[in-house]
Amino acid sequence: MRHLRNFGDAAFESDSLVTIGVFDGVHRGHQSLIKNLVDRARAARYQTIAVTFFPHPDKVLDKTSERYYLTTPEKRAELLLTHGVDTVITLPFDDSIRQLSAAAFVRKLVDNLRMKELWVGADFALGFQREGDVRFLRAQGAMHGFDVNAVDLITAIGSDKLISSSKVRERLRQGDVGEARDMLGRAYALAGRVVVGDKRGRTIGVPTANLAVWDEQLVPANGVYATRAVLGEDAYMAATNIGRRPTFAGDNITIEAHLLDFSGDIYGEMLELRFEQRLRAELQFSGLDELVAQIKQDIAETRRHLGADRR
Repeated sequence: MRHLRNFGDAAFESDSLVTIGVFDGVHRGHQSLIKNLVDRARAARYQTIAVTFFPHPDKVLDKTSERYYLTTPEKRAELLLTHGVDTVITLPFDDSIRQLSAAAFVRKLVDNLRMKELWVGADFALGFQREGDVRFLRAQGAMHGFDVNAVDLITAIGSDKLISSSKVRERLRQGDVGEARDMLGRAYALAGRVVVGDKRGRTIGVPTANLAVWDEQLVPANGVYATRAVLGEDAYMAATNIGRRPTFAGDNITIEAHLLDFSGDIYGEMLELRFEQRLRAELQFSGLDELVAQIKQDIAETRRHLGADRR
């Protein structure tokens, strides 16, 4: 299993089944496509390749400056590999790729990857101005000797709404980490190093780990969440606050996790927070006593939601 950054590094000695997409978040829809690809490849003894892009085309074309990504490129590749893909190729989405015709891109897949089958979602399209839809790709396959398999999209649990990365982003921006988890097939996660904060939590008996995360990854709506904090091989329940700390006239968005049943110095360590349940919106309190009382309630709520898995 490997992660490559361009076609030039892809020297393959056997034929392959290929899928293409941004795969941001690697949600349940992506996972369904990958499972079909991997099952077919194992039965036919082909290797599997996922071709993806960074930056996200939406970021390049819309030039949005807001936090957008559900996963880092490295985490996305890790998830794709975990779901059974043999090789992930992350191509730079620059002008040379953006302006490439669908036919020219297909030729690169055939020539560089020894592609025998292309697996995509039913709504997939590639190439300049999305000219390469499924019908176009099937015509290309007839010319170049590969088959195209279009996998039906899937819906969210208990809903008729199709799962998409944009819908996951929408739910996270509203703080609905539960529905986001249902669409992702796992809890949404933020990872980063623990950095020094203002240490105010220690003064009120509730020390927190302040997390510095990638500045392009989407952060759930401000509020308090029941999370699982993964530190090395260990996991802890954690009450996590995202917000500006209005009680202390805060300005910048911070991510602070109070790890339950834990003590120790973890400055500089890598920590991952997995968001399981939103407990409440961000509030402003009249003073420290009211704040501490609410934090104790948040901790109790975290134990209630996550208590079946205390470590």
